[in-house]
Amino acid sequence: MTRSASESRVASRRPAERRGHFPGVRAPKRRLSRSTEQSLTARQLEILDTLDESVLSGGFSALTMAEIAKRMTCSLRTLYGIAPSKEELVLAVADRHLQRIGREAMEALESDESPLCRLRAYLRATNLALQPTTVIFSMDFNKLPGARQLADAHASYIVAITRALLDEAVREKEVAPLDTAALALVLGRLGLEFARPELEKIIHHSPRETANSVAEIILDGLLAHRES
Repeated sequence: MTRSASESRVASRRPAERRGHFPGVRAPKRRLSRSTEQSLTARQLEILDTLDESVLSGGFSALTMAEIAKRMTCSLRTLYGIAPSKEELVLAVADRHLQRIGREAMEALESDESPLCRLRAYLRATNLALQPTTVIFSMDFNKLPGARQLADAHASYIVAITRALLDEAVREKEVAPLDTAALALVLGRLGLEFARPELEKIIHHSPRETANSVAEIILDGLLAHRES
């Protein structure tokens, strides 16, 4: 029995590519280590899961830990058991949010689609972080010490995955040879750039919609250039 072209292509790929795993690309370090998160109580985990929506999405810079505890109907001791300060608590919530989106985005890389199709899906998934109500790209968040480094670490990871997929597209002759490192920097940081607060009055659509649209234009251009 002969195999289809699709099956042959999958069989020829390295196992790491089929799993959506890229050796040498390390995910951002978790703000709350796995062991620390596993040691938290069910109530503390519930608080982490709800803080982004119920408190931190609006004006959290004026809130104290006591006020956050009141809104969460929990004790200060419960909050301090998660993080030693309000700033660390905010960073932990933001990091968990980005880590969760990152895990979901990686699922898009496990399909048998072409590298560029997987890249489109991956970038769209990572841009879910650009919701208008999220705390992560708000003016308040950017004022926190360590906030920019956190956002940059996640953006750098997206850039690395993007470059790996572009390299794969070149190897499979889906696109013409190009500087994948340079293009990955553009594609992988679109979300972060368009989410800058000062651009809110310049761009016509939401950061998420704008990042998705620009990515589509670039990727369509790569295919058009290859076909020409």
